[in-house]
Amino acid sequence: MTDFQRDLLFLLHDVGRLLRVDADKRARAEGMTRAQWGILLWLERQPGISQKELSELLEVEPISVARLVDRLEARGMVERRPEPKDRRIWRLHLCPPAYPALNEIHRHRDAMAHRLTAEIDPITLDAMAEALITMKTALTHEPSRGAPAPSAATQAMATQAMATQAMATQALAIAALVPARELA
Repeated sequence: MTDFQRDLLFLLHDVGRLLRVDADKRARAEGMTRAQWGILLWLERQPGISQKELSELLEVEPISVARLVDRLEARGMVERRPEPKDRRIWRLHLCPPAYPALNEIHRHRDAMAHRLTAEIDPITLDAMAEALITMKTALTHEPSRGAPAPSAATQAMATQAMATQAMATQALAIAALVPARELA
């Protein structure tokens, strides 16, 4: 394996891309899009979220979310309810026809996760999760000037993260069906 094939950033990107391609195929087979799946998943986790909040989580323009919600609403899966305190805000809620689709989404996610991790032992999976949490923390917290040096535990975890970098990409990629903001 050449050095670029072990490059952590390349691996993280490539495994995520491959999972998104797989998720796109699976969603199409169910007559939906991966973006629609993402909306249903977020509404399951956060019922009553506004369209604006959802667009921020999905990292897309509000008009894009509005169009996706229009399609889901036309299928009877989602409904918009006005915010009592501000009539400009629409709160989004799942409707009964969304639940069979969510069951299928979860079935596909489980199958994808199994495919990725079937050959990885539980201890390694646990280490991968810890390494990814460390990476996520590093990306979501700005280092301050004059910050103290990392603790020995943090340095050990970083070393472990590097030792398991290829496998860590697989754990990160499990989340490919969930919009990027869930990782933040």
